[in-house]
Amino acid sequence: MNRPSAAVLVVFVAVVLIGGTNFVAVRFSNRELPPFWGAGLRFAIAGALLVGFAAWRHIRLPLGSRFAGVALLGVLNFGLAYAFAYWGLLQAPSAMAATFVALVPLMTFFMTTALGMESFRWSGVVGGAIAVTGVALVFVDQLRATVPPAALAALFLQAVAVAVSTVLLKRLPRADPIGTNAVAMLCGAAFLLAVALLARETPVLPSRPEVWIAFLYLVTLGGIGLFIGVVFIVLRWTASASAYVTVLFPVVTVAVGAILAGELVSFQFVGGALLVMIGTYVGAFVGSTSAGRPVPANLLSDASTQGST
Repeated sequence: MNRPSAAVLVVFVAVVLIGGTNFVAVRFSNRELPPFWGAGLRFAIAGALLVGFAAWRHIRLPLGSRFAGVALLGVLNFGLAYAFAYWGLLQAPSAMAATFVALVPLMTFFMTTALGMESFRWSGVVGGAIAVTGVALVFVDQLRATVPPAALAALFLQAVAVAVSTVLLKRLPRADPIGTNAVAMLCGAAFLLAVALLARETPVLPSRPEVWIAFLYLVTLGGIGLFIGVVFIVLRWTASASAYVTVLFPVVTVAVGAILAGELVSFQFVGGALLVMIGTYVGAFVGSTSAGRPVPANLLSDASTQGST
């Protein structure tokens, strides 16, 4: 694996910190904003800001024949995934969401292997077995903590939706990551706002300072800032190395959740989360031959599917 520069390592750490904190910020957003409305408003603003940036930099948006694929990506990655995430985080702790998102690289590996996009590796099977054991421990722990099974299922489906959108992204034509994410975010926002309307949610704005701070954080640093950081890493490091960020999210989320939101986790939860992280690392990265290859241009759009809430 290529040795990254100090700047890349600093940005890598920043991305892990931001991504892990996002799950806690969503919990704060949910204190006042209805989940689908809050997520939709977030991506409507972030998408509009990215479109403005694209216009300023004369970046072409993926419209015309490419719009359908990007729109589907947006509905999956920003719409469906975040609908599950925001709804699940109404009742489940943020660390639970981060643990499932850590599985995304492993899920993606199994999907791409099944589709013939990647070669089969036994390390994937071993890693999958370890990760499934970890998920089982976490599930049992959360059920004992009276977290509703529906909330746990929603967070798991969020990870599945992100993994599916990652596979879809790899099949889309090459495009600028900023333009791709701008259009995808707006399509995802439209989906979320439509769901909010169907759910008869009341469109409101935050009234409490901590909710305002969380919402603005999710739009700016936790959204656009995270995206820019991931693109910076992917352009300067290997694609597989940049994917490590999601594996490390639970560490940050557990710490930030305990400090800011008073979310405490058991030793069983921590043990299960560690098994998920180890299993994902073994299954998705050990023995992979992609670590030393140049990053294909279409992978530069992977910032839209890093799985960070």
